[in-house]
Amino acid sequence: MSRNEADLSNAAALLTPPPRASEEQLTLFSDDALRAVQPKEEAWRRSAAKKPAWKKDFTTVSSMEINPLGTPLSIADQDFNEIAYPGEFPYTRGVHPTGYRGRLWTMRQFAGYGTAKQTNERFKYLLAHGQTGLSTAFHLPTLYGYDSDHHYSAGEVGKCGVAIDTLEDMEVLFDGINLEDVTVSMTINSTAPVALAMYLAVAEKQGADWKKISGTLQNDILKEYIAQKEYIYPPRPSMRLITDIFKFCATEVPKYNTISISGYHIREAGSTALQELAFTLRDGMEYVEYGVRAGLDIDEFAPRLSFFFNSHNDLFEEVAKFRAARRVWAKVMRDRYGAKDPRSWQLRFHTQTAGCSLTAQQPYNNIVRVTIQALAAVFGGTQSLHTNSLDETLALPTERAARIALRTQQIIAHESGVINTVDPFGGSYFIEELTNKMEQGCFDYIEKIDQFGGMVEAIEAGFPQREIWDASYQFQRAVDSGEKVVVGVNAFRMETEDPYEILYVDESATGQQIESLKRIRATRDNQKVQDALQALRNAAADQNVNTMPLLIDAVKAYATVGEISDAFRDVFGTYQEPALF
Repeated sequence: MSRNEADLSNAAALLTPPPRASEEQLTLFSDDALRAVQPKEEAWRRSAAKKPAWKKDFTTVSSMEINPLGTPLSIADQDFNEIAYPGEFPYTRGVHPTGYRGRLWTMRQFAGYGTAKQTNERFKYLLAHGQTGLSTAFHLPTLYGYDSDHHYSAGEVGKCGVAIDTLEDMEVLFDGINLEDVTVSMTINSTAPVALAMYLAVAEKQGADWKKISGTLQNDILKEYIAQKEYIYPPRPSMRLITDIFKFCATEVPKYNTISISGYHIREAGSTALQELAFTLRDGMEYVEYGVRAGLDIDEFAPRLSFFFNSHNDLFEEVAKFRAARRVWAKVMRDRYGAKDPRSWQLRFHTQTAGCSLTAQQPYNNIVRVTIQALAAVFGGTQSLHTNSLDETLALPTERAARIALRTQQIIAHESGVINTVDPFGGSYFIEELTNKMEQGCFDYIEKIDQFGGMVEAIEAGFPQREIWDASYQFQRAVDSGEKVVVGVNAFRMETEDPYEILYVDESATGQQIESLKRIRATRDNQKVQDALQALRNAAADQNVNTMPLLIDAVKAYATVGEISDAFRDVFGTYQEPALF
């Protein structure tokens, strides 16, 4: 037996679930009630079928067929144990017993542009206007592991996120912001270990206790291979870096969410809602399996896993997706992987409204789209929410647009009344039927991916990529034909539109960033940097050494993002996506 086969065999033994206690089924409707309803429903459907419809397509955004009327027959076999109560397995109705009556969701606005100083000012602006958590966008060079003065970085410095090259940038980014008091989300993947090391070093300099820090690192490399393509290293060494973070934070930063398993970018790449759900949860299962293979107790790290979903325009489809996500995750964690801690069963998630749904045409229409999407996330029980700005499709948001997006959340929370009851759609014939369809479709996809041997193997075979490409193509065809209406794009267009003033990041940010980088390189102890980088290479080459402590040493020596990424490149190599057709 090879070492890899032995590892898989050991992991399989560790993942053997314990015997389940039987649960008495609690059906919602008696046979007599269903027999009484059936002839009336059949008569209604015959009558309704004779009435002309004003359009052909009544499917969801994802082209899922929709029942025109939910009745008890839609959920005739529904077990109340599958719906249950909020805070109880399988958490269909939410992970917290009191929903938003106990605590509102965290309100975040994705922010980051130009230099660390400029983004620090935007952070403070948002906090002053009632934002309750920070969400950090990094520019492309940082995401790909290059410094701002690298030739690949030309024209990209500070343009789609904040430029972070060294620990000094991270110090400026959070200057005057107490990291023990504010939760910070960092949207970064290939270079996530570097960002986390810098973040912890800044917290230490502030005098913060790592054991009190809470926040979230996206750190989801699998969706990069599937959808966003901001990868550096091949999948397996990338997964090793992630399990290093799991191990390190389990003891050193126990309140920190070490990964945010992201369906957002899968949906932005053109997937259906069901594909987003299934691929995201199967990615999460892959991280669990790799964590167990690395020797971690599942209940030691699984409670710190979090998820990140997209919320699109079809309100009911999105609500059903979120409810099904909690149910599926609870079942696989308890019944497939044998997790015993209820916190390991509970799927907690952040939501961002759908950037891909927003239009450059008639941009003020986007306020309405974002409101619907935000409502879907709240109805679905999100723990954290980012509402896109109306100018998302044009540029990074202006302060005014970011404020309107934040006010959208505040109006929903404080004026709409939707927070007053937990899971207001619970028990709806239609929503419960749609939730069941989402759950079954998700398990069907999970089974297909299992047949490949896991998500890494499915990615290498190109399975999820092809599924997303096909879905994206079908949606675009529906838009092009007018079958799916996008207001202001293929219907209700205007001959001329008023100009919209966007945020412009000028090239002065590039000059400032490169000058700062030169100064750091000239004043740091370069021998200390080289020693730290060599120690990092040695750790990367040894599967038995955790890279995180060495990363923290390197960033404290003011090694740059590019230098650290190159050290890993020397050991791991880089990933070249295979040609897929």
